[in-house]
Amino acid sequence: MMKIRLVLITTIIAVLLSSCKFDRKGDQGKFRITATTNIMADGVRSLVGDSAIVTPLMAVGVDPHLYKASQRDLDLLFDADLVVYHGLHLEGKMVEVLHKFSRTHEVIDVGAFLPPTLLISSPAFANTVDPHIWFDVKLWSLAMEQLKDAILEKKPEWTDYVNTNWEKYQTQLTALDQYTAHEIKKITNQGQVLITAHDAFSYFGKAYQIDVKGLQGLSTLSEPGLNDVSKLVNFIIERNIKAIFIEQSISPKAIKAVVEGCKRKGHDVVLAGPLYTDSLGEPEGPAGTYLGMVKTNVDAIVQNLKSK
Repeated sequence: MMKIRLVLITTIIAVLLSSCKFDRKGDQGKFRITATTNIMADGVRSLVGDSAIVTPLMAVGVDPHLYKASQRDLDLLFDADLVVYHGLHLEGKMVEVLHKFSRTHEVIDVGAFLPPTLLISSPAFANTVDPHIWFDVKLWSLAMEQLKDAILEKKPEWTDYVNTNWEKYQTQLTALDQYTAHEIKKITNQGQVLITAHDAFSYFGKAYQIDVKGLQGLSTLSEPGLNDVSKLVNFIIERNIKAIFIEQSISPKAIKAVVEGCKRKGHDVVLAGPLYTDSLGEPEGPAGTYLGMVKTNVDAIVQNLKSK
């Protein structure tokens, strides 16, 4: 079965290479970078500025765990001078296509830059790590620095400009990391726990010393069962948790069931959010950039979990 799938992927790519034609009129032949997620695209833009046209494959609100490439997405891949993807299996089934694509095109796997010792292993799946590295701002900063170096290897003529952009971005990331640590202390002192629909905040919890818990695992491919809901209800009541959070890119159905379960047992818990986990918010909104997304999340978490 695996051989058949690889043959199919190879065939699809070969056909697309021979048949796709792209109209690049109007961009003056500008260098084009395609990034898989809009979070990664924002990081790339922070580095390259107006030296390139940066386009994300995934729109606002798209869950990368469930992502399937469309014809439009494949067009963006083949039209790109460089493809940047998150890696660490965040892109799910798309990873096979990207691996094949990298044999004939310029591709950067950002997750491959990070030392394994800094990654969090998944207890549910052997040899799998948590891909949500952006919730540890220092780890994201390290990934962006490595990405900067990889881009400059391919475009050394951008060195001065990109290094200047990186210095500014690094300063912003350092300030964001300090802000996050300061704000989260306001609720860790009260024994509160960050509870979300899926287990996306492990890096956040480790970096900022707050307990985190997800109704689902790392991926959203499977639905939580009644037993999962019941256990979480009991945990919330036991720990006297004030609020739990829905996520922008995930159906709130299961987490709403937790709220109802708590209510039936006499414990009122606020359904707060949404938090932005696997996608940025709308481009013009407060969570439309990585910096804005993290700050928006932190403010919502603290506002809903701290004692009034």
